Amino acid sequence: MAGEKIRLYVKGTIVSYKRSKSNQYNKTSLINIDGVESKEETNWYLGKRIAYIYKAHTKKAGPNGPTKFRCIWGKVTRAHGSGGVVRAKFSSPLPPKSLGGKCRVMLYPSQV
Repeated sequence: MAGEKIRLYVKGTIVSYKRSKSNQYNKTSLINIDGVESKEETNWYLGKRIAYIYKAHTKKAGPNGPTKFRCIWGKVTRAHGSGGVVRAKFSSPLPPKSLGGKCRVMLYPSQV
């Protein structure tokens, strides 16, 4: 066990915005979580935080000095369909460049 890296997140993929035939809701995104294949498995992830991390051109102040990395935080709100996809609301709408990109589904807050 010594020397193993411990991850506090599960990898996810941003699939799309929530949408209907004629409307698109940018504030809510559809996230496919790795290893989740059914609606029943999504229940554990409800309320978990999601981080979309991206790299910008200019440096901004960060906790360890100036950095080019930025983060948009969101929260898993509910399941979407029966295939293990979840809906998530973000603090600001995700940019279109994020579609198909990776995100981190944090394993907190936890009720265990």
